[in-house]
Amino acid sequence: MKKHSRSCRTVLMVLVALALVCQSGLLRGAAPPVYVTLWFDTEDYILPQDDDATKRLAGMLTRLGVRATFKIVGEKARVLEQRGRTDVIAALQQHDIGYHSNTHSQQPTIAVYLQHAGWDEGVAEFTRREQQGVGDIQRIFGVTPVAYGQPGSAWAPQTYPALRAFGIHVYLDEADHVGIDDQPFYYGGLLNVFKMRSTLVRMPLEGGASLDEGKAAFTRAADALRARGGGTISIYYHPNEWVQTEFWDAVNFRRGANPPRHEWKRPGTRPAAETERAFADFEQFVQFMKAQDGVRFVTATDLAGLYADRARTRPYDRGDLLDIARGARGEISFRTFDTYALSPADQFALLTAAAATLVDGKPLVPAAPALLDGPSRPFGPSIGVTRSRSYRGAAFADAVRDAAAFVARNKRIPDEIWMGAENLSPADYLATLAGAFEDLVASGRMPASVTRVEGRFTADRYVADDSPTLWGWPIFPEGFHAPRIMELARLQAWTLKPAMLRAGK
Repeated sequence: MKKHSRSCRTVLMVLVALALVCQSGLLRGAAPPVYVTLWFDTEDYILPQDDDATKRLAGMLTRLGVRATFKIVGEKARVLEQRGRTDVIAALQQHDIGYHSNTHSQQPTIAVYLQHAGWDEGVAEFTRREQQGVGDIQRIFGVTPVAYGQPGSAWAPQTYPALRAFGIHVYLDEADHVGIDDQPFYYGGLLNVFKMRSTLVRMPLEGGASLDEGKAAFTRAADALRARGGGTISIYYHPNEWVQTEFWDAVNFRRGANPPRHEWKRPGTRPAAETERAFADFEQFVQFMKAQDGVRFVTATDLAGLYADRARTRPYDRGDLLDIARGARGEISFRTFDTYALSPADQFALLTAAAATLVDGKPLVPAAPALLDGPSRPFGPSIGVTRSRSYRGAAFADAVRDAAAFVARNKRIPDEIWMGAENLSPADYLATLAGAFEDLVASGRMPASVTRVEGRFTADRYVADDSPTLWGWPIFPEGFHAPRIMELARLQAWTLKPAMLRAGK
């Protein structure tokens, strides 16, 4: 009898526990995830106090069980080595290591030296100037940097192929040049956490009501993300903010100045009490965020997994290709599906490869799209040739073969596709191919006549227009702007698509 009573009590306790769990909402499904990526542009190689601030921040976060991403300037890494600050290096090695340019604000900065460069020469020039910094990060920290972000607003699209060649796969920064709906996206073959705006949070480091302001800003952003099913919040600082009254580079390199090293000036420093209050507020801010329901701190490495581009590994069969072709007949932009997204370049690669296979009489084999960059220059129609309304099927088949050969060799969208003396823009080619694709799949041959379709490329609406306000970093020369850079940026919108968050992560 006693044994039976104990069993009843046990069952009752289990039922009560289950009721409490249900009441807490755990069985109704966890709260939508809010990922917080905390990153530090670690750049001041002039003021020694910045070394200690960097070490203190890295150590504090390690103690709190939070891993951040420290994007380090090449010169900063070299200075830490020269000063014998192995303690700072060891503290940073507990976190993700990123790259933040070789010399940051020394002139010419990245956007300045790329302002007139074309595509290939710009990629080569960025590689030439930046490979030393990447190599020094690898040598001093023992890792290939996982992420990159530009100094100030010195952004340029030619950096992307070079970063991929360096082994860097995440672009982590903030500016207004390109972005999609304040959440991570793919552009230039890299995961971008960029132009986050409403999901960018910064607690002031000014004492007083700073902590309350930071908590309120974070709560607003987190609540908004939960309402849309979850997402990522970006938070950035510079270690020098805890110890300086003015930025180290503005003191020395403002408005295009480039003094010799022996004339560099140290920035002003904050009173010790202000620095201590800033550290105390920041620690409480991190603890507050960490305690919120569904919040998880993530590094650049974590983000690369959470937002892995599943379009790169998914095979596309006949039905997939027909659906892609139907979509490309109208607006040419990215397309999103349940678990993956396709950029215009992905669609171009898939349809061109499939069409080239079919016109050569070979069977379709499901495959993933090649990773392509966008065109290298704006399209210009051939001179002295009237634009045709339609093309012979055999001529268009030759154009498809030629486009496929170009893509295989150059790993980018062609600037133009030729049929005899007449050229097609990439958008017109893709729309025209999409229009003929269904007949091609059905018969295994290109139709006898292919109607030219004008492509409506719209993905570039997510790229900003050039203006001096876009380049407002005080290190730039007065009035600096870069129309050539933004022209290339719009061409690279062929590579643009949202980053899809993996379900259940």
